[in-house]
Amino acid sequence: MNPLARSIEELLPVGVSNNLWCYILLRTTLVASSVCAAFLLPFFGLVMALIGSLLSILVAIIMPALCFLKIVGKKATTIQVISSVAIAALGIICAILGTYSSVSQIVNSY
Repeated sequence: MNPLARSIEELLPVGVSNNLWCYILLRTTLVASSVCAAFLLPFFGLVMALIGSLLSILVAIIMPALCFLKIVGKKATTIQVISSVAIAALGIICAILGTYSSVSQIVNSY
């Protein structure tokens, strides 16, 4: 929530965004709106599982391994290359399985 709140604060005038009450009210509103969305959408948890299984694996496992290979390039040892490729491959497999599981749960629920 913090990046979204900071982006909204940047759009507000300086006098308003530096106020403590603005800080509290903005974050409270964002959390309350998230809770309302979770209550109103019957399959909110399943959608979050889908997003998590696809995007979190991508950002936390696959991209760092591939970025390491791109940054190091030809200076990487054989063990580093094999390890990075194995981590990225395992991440891709986990993302596929997690996404399939989430989509199948969504389909079975509705």
